[in-house]
Order: sequence, then C-alpha cells, then structure tokens
Amino acid sequence: MDSIKLQKYFTDCGIMSRRAAEKEIESGKVKVNGEPAFMGQRIVPGVDAVTYLGKAVKPPKLTKKMYIMLNKPRGYLTTMSDDRGRPTVADLVADAGVRVYPVGRLDMDSEGLLLLTNDGDLALKLTHPRHSIPKIYHVRVSGTVPKDTLKALNSPMEIDGYNLLPVKTELISIKNGYSVLRMTLFEGRNRQIRKMCEKVGLEILRLCRIAIGDLTLGELAPGKWRYLTRAQTEYLIRSAAKSPKDKTTETKGTKNA
Repeated sequence: MDSIKLQKYFTDCGIMSRRAAEKEIESGKVKVNGEPAFMGQRIVPGVDAVTYLGKAVKPPKLTKKMYIMLNKPRGYLTTMSDDRGRPTVADLVADAGVRVYPVGRLDMDSEGLLLLTNDGDLALKLTHPRHSIPKIYHVRVSGTVPKDTLKALNSPMEIDGYNLLPVKTELISIKNGYSVLRMTLFEGRNRQIRKMCEKVGLEILRLCRIAIGDLTLGELAPGKWRYLTRAQTEYLIRSAAKSPKDKTTETKGTKNA
C-alpha cells in the first residue's frame, strides 16, 4: 500500500483539515506508532498506528466524494467549529451525511457562494494562491462611485505589501443612496475586497459572492445547500487540473473577502 502524508490522512479520516492537522502535529498532539509525529511524515494507512490526543485515528471507510455549494448567510464563520460558540457553516451542512470542509473562505460579514467537499486533493488545488479560477462578487457600497475611484479599483494596487493582480470592477447599478459593483478576482488575499474599497474611500454595505468560475448560486436560498451536478463537478476537476499561472505576488495566507 502506498504511503500518504500524515496531514492528508487526517483529512481522509474526516477528522480535520490539512492545515488544522499540521498545527496539531506541530503541537505534539499526534503520535505515530507510539512516537511523536513530525511535519512531513508519511504513513501507511492500516499499517502505521496513528493517535490524536491519545485516541486511535482509524483508517476511513470508503466514502463517496461529495461536492456541494452553500449560500452562506452573514453571521456564519467559514470553519467547522468555533471555541467561542459562534455559528459556523458546519451548522448549515450538518445534514449532508458526510463531513465536508470549506473550499476557501468568506469572512463572517460576507455572504454568498461557498463550496464544500470531502475531496481534500481538489480543495487543496482550488485554494492554491496561484490558481486562476475567477471569483465574482456583487459589492454594495454607500453613495455613488466617482469615475476616478472606479479607475483606481481597476488599476494595479498594493495591499499589505503585495501587488495585487488586476481586479475587473464594473459599476452595474446606482440606487437611492448606494451603488453596486461587480468585482472579478483571480486570487483571494485576506479580506481583499474590503481592503481595496477602504483604500479608495468606499464604505461596503453588503458583500456577496455570486459565482466561482462557471458555478453560480442561481435560486439557492441563503442558508441552503445543494449537491453540484455531475457537469459542475467535472468542471471543477478540470479547472483544478490546469497548471497555475506564475504570479510574482504568491504568498501564504487565508483566502477570504
């Protein structure tokens, strides 16, 4: 049997995400064959004995891979648990039948399309900093948006010391007291849209992700989820298989908006 990385084993077993597993390994809470585990360690499922906090982590049963989309409402954390008892997206997909994990993030005050899956390999590829699948947002901002401000949002911009990839920004409507922008991102730096708007003096009233590539929310109600169709799943797999484009701004960090 082939060996796999220890953190992947935790994901395959439905215990936690890879990043969370890495933290637990580094903190000394994981043992392999009775010895403290170390980063980069590989194990053979069913042969090596893995324990976490003194309890055995058994090899997973064969589980069908699941891909779902959720219309995340405001007020929910994009995480599977919270030590402060705040609501999380795990509460909204508890009836999925299989433990799934978010692909990327939306911050607590943002809403819209969020993908979740138990396919760790696909999730890792789609959340790579250099992956170029576009994410489209509708951003409601206070007041009107001057032409020079719109131009600034479409121009190269530096946030937190990083030169961002161009963000296509269009003014799609002007209402009484607010405007709506359509912003298309090809990367997802930490709270990128909020920081961009803050930099040009725009106050965000609502931030909603409406699409990831060809996947759209459609009529999915806030707080509800549904399975991806076969065609949608195949689209994601094809997108993940494409080689990421080289970008000079690659960094480590959480992806959310």
